[in-house]
Amino acid sequence: MENSLIPQGIEMVQKAISADNEGEYEKALGLYRDALARFTMGLKYEKNEARKKLILERVEGYMNRAEELSDYVKKQSELDKNGGGGVAAKNKDDGDDDGDADKKKLRGSLSAAIVTEKPNISWEDVAGLENAKESLKETVILPTKFPQLFTGKRKPFKGILLYGPPGTGKSYLAKAVATEADSTFFSVSSADLISKWQGESERLVRNLFEMARESPGSRAIIFIDEVDSLCGSRSEGESDSLRRVKTEFLVQMDGVGKQDGQVLVLGATNIPWELDAAIRRRFEKRVYIPLPEAEARSYMLKLHLGDTPNDLEEEDFDRLGTITEGASGSDIQVLVKEALMEPLRRCQQAKQFYKDEEGYFHPCTKYPNCSNLWDVPGEKLRAPKVVRKDFEKVMKHSVATVSPDELKRFVDWTKMFGQDGA
Repeated sequence: MENSLIPQGIEMVQKAISADNEGEYEKALGLYRDALARFTMGLKYEKNEARKKLILERVEGYMNRAEELSDYVKKQSELDKNGGGGVAAKNKDDGDDDGDADKKKLRGSLSAAIVTEKPNISWEDVAGLENAKESLKETVILPTKFPQLFTGKRKPFKGILLYGPPGTGKSYLAKAVATEADSTFFSVSSADLISKWQGESERLVRNLFEMARESPGSRAIIFIDEVDSLCGSRSEGESDSLRRVKTEFLVQMDGVGKQDGQVLVLGATNIPWELDAAIRRRFEKRVYIPLPEAEARSYMLKLHLGDTPNDLEEEDFDRLGTITEGASGSDIQVLVKEALMEPLRRCQQAKQFYKDEEGYFHPCTKYPNCSNLWDVPGEKLRAPKVVRKDFEKVMKHSVATVSPDELKRFVDWTKMFGQDGA
């Protein structure tokens, strides 16, 4: 005898999800319960263990959503009783109110994604990457500052993808965009858009784009870090929920029925080859953010060293920039962090300290009657200056974290789909 209860449950849960998405929560709750009853009965007769396991996983999600809706409906029922009406007496307008409440809830969870304070990072703070900066100015700044230039057939790009090895400055560039662009800037990751509740993830995506379109200014920017985790290649084992999220994302990026150029999607990824082909096409400009050149590495060394006392000359920075071949921006940052610790290590290893005319203590080896480290007052210790040897010492081990094979893969992908941002 054929087990028809499982297909009936699937049909019922599809109706439940549709009602859930429309904000008809009481109707959705009833449909979820009917679907769960059919699944429970159908599983008793299901002999395929693999299918049984898959259904059980799905049922758990539907059960959680039904419990959440049950709590919501009960609360609404209590509120309506206090106001003189019951759930059963709700009219269409009340259903709209439920939808508005749901929308407010979703938008409230997304409000943290709006960058309200400028990160205070200018183009000059980004070392190198001149082509990438020019592409971003052309794609982001020009349409925002001079919207009248983008009329008729000249339309601004809807999507730009920044890709490259980890630590090359993709997110840093996005912060520069947020600083320089006079527009609302949303910064999200997949964690902000993926929900455990059935149907909520795609509603989050939809509301994110609606908020962007409604925001003040001529154009809003949505920055999605690690966009591959949200829009990766489709596979057989992919969940229905993630598939619907991708579909919603594609629809929103296309902006069907919406005014062109209202929203720019700025994506970043370390693995562009994992992106879904349809998503890749929506990112009309794809800019490779490579490892920094020697000049950029020298600039980064100065930037991260900041105003820390040091005796490095310009030629020292040039030399260090040359010998750090293959290092990413984050590798340089870690290198400087290690080098800054070297003067402190010299203090820790010093056997003696002398006191200068201002009352500060310095590590020494030649002065008589010196103190040891633990006799020095905490606020009176002065660390030695950072010197080039400090960098050379910590560079005895390789500072690069990206392999040549990984770089080759980026270069090959750029030849097929992208453009160099260096």
